[in-house]
Amino acid sequence: MMIPEKMAAVLLTGHGGLDKLVYDRDVRVPTPADGEVLIRVTACGMNNTDVWVRQGAYGTEDDPSAVSTWRRQGNTLSFPRIQGTDTVGHIVGVGAGVDPARIGERVMVDFSIYNRDDDSLADIDYMGHGRDGGYAEYMVLPAENAHVVATDLTDVELATFCCAYLTGERMLERARLAAGERVLVTGASGGVGSAIIQLARARGAIPIAVAGPGKEAAMLEIGAEAVVTRGKGDLVDAVHSASRGQPIDVVADLVGGPLFNDLLKILRAEGRYTTAGAIAGPVVQLDLRTMYLKQLELHGSSQGSRADFRRLVGYIESRKIRPLVGGVYPLSEFHRAQSDFMAKNFVGKLVVVPDKR
Repeated sequence: MMIPEKMAAVLLTGHGGLDKLVYDRDVRVPTPADGEVLIRVTACGMNNTDVWVRQGAYGTEDDPSAVSTWRRQGNTLSFPRIQGTDTVGHIVGVGAGVDPARIGERVMVDFSIYNRDDDSLADIDYMGHGRDGGYAEYMVLPAENAHVVATDLTDVELATFCCAYLTGERMLERARLAAGERVLVTGASGGVGSAIIQLARARGAIPIAVAGPGKEAAMLEIGAEAVVTRGKGDLVDAVHSASRGQPIDVVADLVGGPLFNDLLKILRAEGRYTTAGAIAGPVVQLDLRTMYLKQLELHGSSQGSRADFRRLVGYIESRKIRPLVGGVYPLSEFHRAQSDFMAKNFVGKLVVVPDKR
């Protein structure tokens, strides 16, 4: 196919509101460097990280309210930047050192920039932050990050997995969730939360969901053993009832905020708490006595390793997990898509697709 010189993309032009996201149809199509491939993007899933990076909402270790980007190890974000992590597309060009036979492959992008040869995430970065991502018609990336997945899922369906499910798998791996254990999942109707429910089932574990009113049936349908309605009564009592008095081994928390101390109360002695988000508030109060007297483990988690990604692909190919598409939007209506994303009136993932030409 003919590759155009210009493409449409959504450019993040600075920290701030939706006005910092500019739909531009005059962006130069990137050229793959040595070891890279050029893909024609067909779908890209939305994530909370997109919003928080736009808002500069990550703070610093010295000032939690400071406008700051995602990385604690040194900023790699420059403007304008094309965000978008959960990218699916077709290889249409290759750089030097890449087999031209790869042209035509449909690929799911491992968005992680590892910066190391091992599975340590101490210096992790990602496409859409340290380099351009998939909210565009074309994208370049290292060839090793472009993976063929043996599935008959559509491009939109495949674009629901990578960031949310990779994040969820890493959380459960860090917490060592095992078959037969119970895991309480907060923010369960979102992308990562709904992923964790399925990933827990794939491990033989028993997920209990905490979700907003009206989403209870959807949580049960995707695999939750029971559902606690957020904001309805005492959380500790509600979880005790939902688990039928059985202990909670792991809490997978994506909410934070005022729920935090109740979540530590809910954990059994020697239980494990893991978090990869704080949509209800990142600064919490911690009673260290609860932590040390109950012998608790607290894990922070973000993204995933190469091994986590390989397990994720295996789950997709073996159909142990399934896509949850909450909505599809054209790239030109990105403001509407992100507004709807922030409203959270959906289950699963929202996906953006390039406009038809």
